[in-house]
Amino acid sequence: MKRTQFLSWKRLAAKLSLVLLLTTLSPRSYAQQSATITGTILDPKGNVVSGAFIAVTSEASTQAHKATADGQGHFSVSGLPAGKYNVQVTAPGFASAARTGLQLAEGQSQDLSLALTIGNVSEQVNVEANASNSLAAQHAPLDALLSATSARTEISSTYIQNYASPIADFGELTQMVPGTFTQSQNGVGLGQSTTTFRGFPDGNFDIDFDGVPFFDTNTPSHHSWAFFPSQWIGSIDFDRSPGSASTIGPTPFGGSIHLLSKDLFTNQNIHGGVSYGSFNTFLFDGAYNSGNFGGDSKKSNLFVDVHHTSSDGYQTLNLQNRNAGSLKYQYQLSAKTVLTGFSGVVWVDANTPNLASTRQQLITHGDNYLLQKTDTTQANYYLYNYYHVPTDFEYVGVDSELGRGWRVDVKPYTYNYDNSEYYSKQPKGGAPINPVNCAQTSTVAKGISPCAVDKYNSYRKYGETSAVSQTSKYGVFRTGLWYEWANTNRHQTPSNPFTKVDDVLPNFNETYQTNAFQPYGEYEFHATRKLTVTAGLKFAYYTMGFKQYADNGGKIGSIGGKPFIFNHANYTSWLPSVDGNYRILPNWSVYGQYATGSVIPPTSVFDVAGGQVAVPPKPQTNTTYQTGTVLKLKRVTFDADYYHIHFQNGFSSTVDNSGDAQTGETIYFASPDSVTQGVEFEGNLYLGLGLSAYLNATRGTAKYTGSLTVNSPAGSALNPLVVQAPSGLWVAGTPSDTESEGVTYQNHQWNLSIFNKRVGSQWEDNGAYHNQQRVDAFSGTDAYINYTIRNESRFNQTKFRLSFTNLFDSHNQTSDTLGGALVTKTFTSGGFKYTDPFNATTTTSTAFPSGAPTGFANGVNLADNPTLMPGRSVILSVIFGYSPKH
Repeated sequence: MKRTQFLSWKRLAAKLSLVLLLTTLSPRSYAQQSATITGTILDPKGNVVSGAFIAVTSEASTQAHKATADGQGHFSVSGLPAGKYNVQVTAPGFASAARTGLQLAEGQSQDLSLALTIGNVSEQVNVEANASNSLAAQHAPLDALLSATSARTEISSTYIQNYASPIADFGELTQMVPGTFTQSQNGVGLGQSTTTFRGFPDGNFDIDFDGVPFFDTNTPSHHSWAFFPSQWIGSIDFDRSPGSASTIGPTPFGGSIHLLSKDLFTNQNIHGGVSYGSFNTFLFDGAYNSGNFGGDSKKSNLFVDVHHTSSDGYQTLNLQNRNAGSLKYQYQLSAKTVLTGFSGVVWVDANTPNLASTRQQLITHGDNYLLQKTDTTQANYYLYNYYHVPTDFEYVGVDSELGRGWRVDVKPYTYNYDNSEYYSKQPKGGAPINPVNCAQTSTVAKGISPCAVDKYNSYRKYGETSAVSQTSKYGVFRTGLWYEWANTNRHQTPSNPFTKVDDVLPNFNETYQTNAFQPYGEYEFHATRKLTVTAGLKFAYYTMGFKQYADNGGKIGSIGGKPFIFNHANYTSWLPSVDGNYRILPNWSVYGQYATGSVIPPTSVFDVAGGQVAVPPKPQTNTTYQTGTVLKLKRVTFDADYYHIHFQNGFSSTVDNSGDAQTGETIYFASPDSVTQGVEFEGNLYLGLGLSAYLNATRGTAKYTGSLTVNSPAGSALNPLVVQAPSGLWVAGTPSDTESEGVTYQNHQWNLSIFNKRVGSQWEDNGAYHNQQRVDAFSGTDAYINYTIRNESRFNQTKFRLSFTNLFDSHNQTSDTLGGALVTKTFTSGGFKYTDPFNATTTTSTAFPSGAPTGFANGVNLADNPTLMPGRSVILSVIFGYSPKH
C-alpha cells in the first residue's frame, strides 16, 4: 500500500515537473525561433502616415507577412523565423518605399523608420484632397497644392481623359489654367497650336516631359503637333513662376509646364478606340497595359500606345496626318532601385502652308479659307505646300534610395526633330506663278527663284538630368545638373515648284552646336512643422558655335569668297531663389517667392551682313516676386496669388508673311524693359451628388517702363540718344483679364462638363512698334459627355465619349499680324534728326467689301493676317476596354 502510494506520488511529481518545465521552456524556445519588425511610417516632412500597407517578405520562402499602420503611423509584424527579409511600404498618393536584406536573428526585434515620398502630381493632389477631407478638392477639375511655394495648377488624368478633346495637343490641355489661352486656327489638335499665359508667348517659358526639357535650338519654342500627344500624357504640373533653383530648362523665368507620362497599371488591360467627328477627323488608338509581370517577383511593367490621326482640318485643304507610338517600361532592379525607359515616335504630314489668309480673303471666301485647288497661279494652291516632320524622344532613368535619406535620380536622354517643308511664295508685285515667272532667269526672278522655298530644320540632342537629395529631420538638401548638347542644321533655298530644282545659293544655310549647363543646389529647411523655407542658387551657362555659309543676301550675303563665317558666344547667369510656405491650418497655407530667370538671345542675332557680330546681346533676365494662399474646405477650394515680374533686355517678335518676305520667318526686335503684374484666383464649389462649379479669373497689366537707344542718321552708330518708353505702352499679346467657368458632374460611370474661357482685350505690334491695333475680347465654350464602365468585369474601362469644342460656333478674332503700311514719325534733338522708336501709325483700310463687318479702325487693314477661332467641332469616341484576368 505504501509502495503504491509512493509510486502514485512519484508519477504525480513527474507530471508536475514536466508541466513546469514546458511552461518555463516553451516561451524561451518560441523566442529563440521568432523575431519581430516594428516601425513608423512618415511623409516627406516627418508627419506620420496612417493606413499605410506593409508587406514583410522572406527571401528564403517568399512568404509575405502583412500589416497596416495605425493612426500613429506605427506597425508591428511578429512571428518571423530568423532569416533575411525585405520590407515594402505602400500608401495611396505616395511612391512605395522599401528596405531590403534585413538580417534577423532569433529573438531579435528590429525597429524601422520609413519615409515615403510623394508620387506623381496626380497622387499628390489626391493625398492633399484626402488629408484635408475636402470633397471640393476631390472633385476639382484643376487644383492647387497646399504645399505650393508659387502659383501652380495641377491638371489631373481625370481632366485629360474626360474634359478635353481626344485629339487635343499638350498646349490645348492647359487651356483652362488661370491666365492661359491656346489657339489653333485649324481646329483642336489639327496643327501647331500656340499657348500664352500672363502674356508670355511660347519661348518665354519651359516645357518638359518627365523632367526632361525639350525646345527648339534657334529659339526655345515648342512644337505641339510633333511632340507628346495627349495619348502619352497622364497629368500636368503647371508652375506659373521661375520655380526654385532645382527647376531646370532654358527659359523657366516665365514658368514651367511639366508634362508627366501615364502611370503604369498593376493589372493587365487592353484599350482599342475609334473617334470620328467634324472636318472628317479620324482617330484610331490602341493601348496595352501589361500590369506587373515577369515570374514570381513580377518586377516588370509595360505600357504601349499606337495611334493614327487624320483630318481635312477646319481651314480649307489644311490636311493633317499623324502616326505616333510610345512605349514606357519599368523594371524593379531592387526594392530600392527602379529603372524606367521611355520611347516615343511621331510622324506628321500636312498641307499647312507658310502663308496666312489676309483679311480680304477671309471676308471674300469665308472664315475658314486658306488653300485652294483651282488656281495654280496663286501661292495658296494646295499642292505647292506641304510638311513632313518625324520626331523621336527617348530616355532611360534610374531612381535609387541609397540609405540614410539619400536618393539619386539620373536620366540620360536623346531626341530629334526633323522638319522638311516646301512652301510657295507669290512673286513680288503679285505676278502669277507659272513656269516662265518661276524660272531663275526670268525678269521677275532677278537671279533668285521667286516662287517657292525648300526649307529644312533639323536637330539631334543628347543630354542628362541628375538629381541627388538627402532628407533628414531638418529638411531636404537637393543638388543636381542638367547638361545638353545639340547639333543643328538649318537652311532655306529658293526653288521652282514645277521642276523642284533648288537654287545654288540659299536664302540662308547654317549649322551650329550648342551646350547647356545648369548645376544647382538648394536646401528646403523645415523650420517648424508649419513653416518650410527653401533657398538655392543655379548657374546657367550656354555656349554656341555658329557656322553660316554664304547666301543670296537673305541673311548674311557675300562673305568675301570665304565658304563660311564662324561665330561663337557664351552666356552666363547666376540665378538665386528663395521661397517659403507656412501652414496656417492643416487645410490652409500661404506662400511667398523671390526668383530670377534668364533666356539667351535667338540665333537670329547673328543674321547681319557679313555675319560678323562683334558683341552678342546680353541674355534676357527677369526678377519675380509672388505671394499667394491655398485653402481647402470640405465643400470649397480657393487659391489666389499676386505676381510682379520685371524684364530686362527683352525682345518682341512678329512673323513676316508679306509677299516680299524672303524667308517668311519670325523677326525679332529689341524691346525696352517691362513690368508684368496682376492677380489670379481659382476655386471649386462642391454642390453635392457629384456636381461642382469651377471658376478662375485673372486681372493684370504688362507695360514697358524702359528705354531704347536711337541713332542719327538711322541705321548708323552715330549720335546715340536714349528715348524713354511712353507711359501706358502695353506688351503685345497680354490680355487685360481672363476668366474660366465650368460645371462638372462626376458620379459612378458618368463624367459630364461644360467649360467657358474668356480672354480680355489685348494689343498687337506692327514690327518694332507697339500698340498698333487692339484685339477685342473673345470666348469659347466646350462640353464633354463621358460614360465609362467601371466594374470588375472583363470589359472594365470601356468608354463612350462625346466632345464639343467651340460649342456655340464663335468665329472671333484672337490675334492679328498687321499688314497695313507703317508710317513712322521723326523728331529733332540737339540739332540731329531721329526716327521715333515708339510713335508710329499703321494704315487703316478706308473701304471694305460689301458684307464685311463695319466699324473697323485702329490699324485694321485688308492686308492683315488675322487669326480666327476655328468652327464648332463634334467628335464621338468609342473605346473598348478589355481586362483578360477578370
